[in-house]
Parts: sequence; C-alpha cells; structure tokens
Amino acid sequence: MEEGNSAGSGGSGSSTSGSGGAQQRELERMAEVLVTGEQLRLRLHEEKVIKDRRHHLKTYPNCFVAKELIDWLIEHKEASDRETAIKLMQKLADRGIIHHVCDEHKEFKDVKLFYRFRKDDGTFPLDNEVKAFVRGQRLYEKLMSPENTLLQPREEEGVKYERTFMASEFLDWLVQEGEATTRKEAEQLCHRLMEHSIIQHVSNKHPFVDSNLLYQFRMNFRRRRRLMELLNEKSPSSQETHDSPFCLRKQSHDNRKSTSFMSVSPSKEVKIVSAMRRSSMSSCGGSGYFSGSPPASGSPPVLCNPKSVLKRPVTSEELLTPGAPYARKTFTIVGDAVGWGFVVRGSKPCHIQAVDPSGPAAAAGMKVCQFVVSVNGLNVLHVDYRTVSNLILTGPRTIVMEVMEELEC
Repeated sequence: MEEGNSAGSGGSGSSTSGSGGAQQRELERMAEVLVTGEQLRLRLHEEKVIKDRRHHLKTYPNCFVAKELIDWLIEHKEASDRETAIKLMQKLADRGIIHHVCDEHKEFKDVKLFYRFRKDDGTFPLDNEVKAFVRGQRLYEKLMSPENTLLQPREEEGVKYERTFMASEFLDWLVQEGEATTRKEAEQLCHRLMEHSIIQHVSNKHPFVDSNLLYQFRMNFRRRRRLMELLNEKSPSSQETHDSPFCLRKQSHDNRKSTSFMSVSPSKEVKIVSAMRRSSMSSCGGSGYFSGSPPASGSPPVLCNPKSVLKRPVTSEELLTPGAPYARKTFTIVGDAVGWGFVVRGSKPCHIQAVDPSGPAAAAGMKVCQFVVSVNGLNVLHVDYRTVSNLILTGPRTIVMEVMEELEC
C-alpha cells in the first residue's frame, strides 16, 4: 500500500493525524499482508507445495506441511533461516490467512503438521475491511487489463499524474461494468474505497466527488512482495509506481522529489536508480502516487543516481557495427501475476535500466545495461522505451526478447 501519508498535502480531504492516521496505517498493513499471502498461496499451488494429503485414512485437501514449507522458503530465499520462516508464517496465521487444518494449533510450528490457506477452504473472515480490499483489488485488475483505457496520464493544477481516472468517468464505468446498479451506488462504493485507503485524490486534497477531479489507486496490487516485508512493523507508507507493468520495489527519499528503483547490475552489486517521481514508462512529471516505506531489513543503503545506468551513450549504429564488442542474447520470459520484472529506459536503442532480482526476467538471465534489439520478433533498435513498453504490455504473457550485451560491461 504505498504511501498513506502524502506529506505536505495539507488537504481537508484526508487527514492522517491522530487515531485516523493510526487506523489508516493499520489498513495499509492489513492490505499488504493480504496481498503477500495471496501471492505466496498462488506460488505454492503452482509448485505443488499445496496439495491434497492423507493422514490416518483421512484426506485433507489443499494443504501444506509446515516443515516442508519452511524448507521451501529457505530454498527459495524467502527466509534466511528456520526461525525467520516461522515468524513469517506466524504473521500470516495472526492475520487469519493460514490456519492448522483442525484448528488445534494457533502457533505455526516447524513440524509435520498440516496447515491451509483459509482462502482454499472458504473460511477466510470477510469483514468490512477485507471486503473493501477484495473489491478494490478486483476493480484494479479490471482497470489494468490491456483493453481498458480509463486509466490515463492527466494533469491537475499544472501537475501531471500517471494512471489516473476521472471521478465522473469512473462512476460511469462502474455502472457499465455492473459493479453498481446506479450512479449513487457507485459513488457510495468510491467513498468506501477511499475510507479503506484503496483510492485517493491525486494530491490527497479532496474526498471523492462526482466531478472532473482526478483519483488514483493507492496500492499496486501487482507488485511482487517479499515475505521478509512482513517483519517490517512500520507502516508501508512508501509509494511505488503503480502503473509499472514490471513492478519493481521503490524507495522514496522525498515524496515530492524523487523515488528510487532497486536494480541489480551484471556484477551483482546492488544499485539504486533514482527517478524524478516517474513510473517505469514515463520520463517526467509526478506520479501523484505517494510512498515512503522504509527498506526491508538488510537492504543496502540508498544511493541516488538520477541518470542512466549506462556508462556512456551508445547508438544503434555502434551496436550493429561489424566487430563491435557486443554479444547477442535471447531470453524467453514468462510473466507472472506480478509482471515480468524489469524496467526499460532510453531511446534508439533502449536499455535495461533495472531488474527485479526475484522476477521472471532475472531468472531468464536479464541484466541491467543490456540493449533491447527486438521484442517478439519486432526490431526495436530505433524506437524509444515507451514503444517497447507498449509492445510488452499489449502482447502475450510470454515474451521473447533479443538483447545485446557489452562483452566487458
């Protein structure tokens, strides 16, 4: 939930002081745990860690063995040791996301006991907060579909914001999509989404009003969460680029000035690439999406570098020169529920600016400083990163990318 505390907004629409601020931070924490838990559940299903199991002639559907899961978490670097893994899973148990199949153990234990995600057995408690969260997530996913054009870059009071929706148009869309039967009901839904910190006015100055005012989703449901983030007790108040199809973790220093992508260089060093409040597909202007979550424990110090990760400018002609010190590589990257895990920047040629170390692109071998030659067979050496991003967004889930890498980069 990226950033609830919109520093300096001073608007009357959403004060975060006192008990109201504490409640908002709690909603943000709850939402982050829900998303993290759901992403883990889907991964465990995909890797067959969750499956039907038998014990004493009884079958327990869709469950996992605690001890085996801890092994899996350590193997997949989601936890550094067994003690940490237990703490992470206990966080999910405390929030009612997982439970012992017979509800005989409230504590998560490193033993051969069966546990299950409540979403897999229909016992997840749907209180008002969870209902609002689930509703918001569904709307977000519908709006993020390639055929939907409601979310657009727009300006308000001279400031450009990415992925915004106009209040009046959003209400029309809710009725058209059957999310509400009347415009009044749609407006009431939007008020609930604001109350539960799902959406906000772009500059956090106004409550939801049927007007031409601009609003955004406060949370990037698609960002790949790391389980270790659950151990961060502070409010996830840092804003991420919600319009990024690549969903890299961002860390901000000044909500109104800069935000940083964490990226991994070919030499495995961790670098921080700063962007002036922009998304992975926009070169300038404010995102209007505030955030300030502190780095997870163990994260490297934040270094600011607003420039390209490239050591020097490189032209397409230089890449294509016979005998040039560049090697071609081809990657097949299958996007997951979060995205593909990289950021493209630059123009003629574009380059890989950042790679999520836990994403599909990194698993395929992609690194920063590589130059993008083609996407799904289409040569992109002479276009800018917006065109490349659009090709990826509007294309299939599986993308084939050809890149060129400097031999001594």
